[in-house]
Amino acid sequence: MTYPIRPIAEAEWPAFSAVLSEAFGWTPAPLQTERWKAHTEFDRTLAAFDGDTIAGVTAVFSMTMTVPGGALPVAGVTSVSVLPSHRRRGILSSLMRRQLADVHERGEAVAALYASESAIYGRYGYGKAASELGVTITTSASAFVKNAPHDPELRLRVVTPAEVRQDLEKLFAGVVAERPGRYARDEQFWNAVLADEEPDRDGWNALRGLLAEDASGVRGYALFRMKSRWDDDGIPAGELRVQEIEARDPAAYALLWRGVLDRDLVTKVTAGVPVDAPLTALLANPRQLRAGWSDELWVRVVDVEKALPARSYAAPVDTVIEVEDDVCPWNARRWRLTAGAGSASCTPVDAAPDLTLPVSALGSAYLGDGELGTLLDAGLLKEHTPGSVRALATAMSWSPKPWAGLVF
Repeated sequence: MTYPIRPIAEAEWPAFSAVLSEAFGWTPAPLQTERWKAHTEFDRTLAAFDGDTIAGVTAVFSMTMTVPGGALPVAGVTSVSVLPSHRRRGILSSLMRRQLADVHERGEAVAALYASESAIYGRYGYGKAASELGVTITTSASAFVKNAPHDPELRLRVVTPAEVRQDLEKLFAGVVAERPGRYARDEQFWNAVLADEEPDRDGWNALRGLLAEDASGVRGYALFRMKSRWDDDGIPAGELRVQEIEARDPAAYALLWRGVLDRDLVTKVTAGVPVDAPLTALLANPRQLRAGWSDELWVRVVDVEKALPARSYAAPVDTVIEVEDDVCPWNARRWRLTAGAGSASCTPVDAAPDLTLPVSALGSAYLGDGELGTLLDAGLLKEHTPGSVRALATAMSWSPKPWAGLVF
């Protein structure tokens, strides 16, 4: 069978959202559904139809994302779902292929997503491009190193996050360019960040906030939720979950972390942070930080010729790359990548390749995570010229490591 695919009209939103709800096993509250609808770009939705029934869906957020050395338009893929009754019929493949063709037609060179299941998206050319540490810290053992940054001019102020939204937005806009994978937040993204109705709390209490500021203004903020608990002996055993901590400088960052780690009645703090988060260096006893690794952002290079020159490189490189791509055939050829200080070019060539790789490998390296050597050792790409993989991996690496920080 074939399933016609097209964008939905706004009137079809209830059927579209019902597919998501069924596939994810989630029943959103009406206010969450309305918030979600308000953020939907209906011309960037796609639905696969079985007669009058919507059987599968996906959508895109039009985003501006930080990449090494700059920023570029990125298709933020979201809402990928197929009804359980219609699995194994090729609907997902048809949706993903159509979506990538549409992204290419719009001129976006890169797509990105958060994967609900990490086994899925490599089939469509996405590579794991960023990682996250889920950390747990016991507050009684959370002392910082003696030389941790400190500014006596800085102070903390307890705030209600919604009441200082302008301060939060301004601060975030000033730091978003510092790490690849971060992306600009529009009004709807901020609505989601600050959402604090009962369905948004997931068993935690109200969203709380701290500002780190001096006479010149706000230099950082923390958003978090808490759970008040006592053990059987009446000893405090509260938990605090950091939603995000953003800061313009190391002293503000350190002060905000102390603000959550020193919270009265709290014995455990949890957070999701980049793999190279400064917090890991601040702790005097780093073994007290318990961390679990997970994949975070996945990236798809949709247009090799446009994407590779759109970022900066950490070292010069001049190499011929043979790209394998059976979903976006315009990429499947040999490309000469030449990059130096401040400029890069990528042109089609017929020369013998220095290395051959699947397009997913380029996606995994695009934001600077630098796992090409691992893929070579795993036998997942081919090196024809000795040292060419190391040279490309070095050139595409970046510090700080990529991390998006907010699921879309």
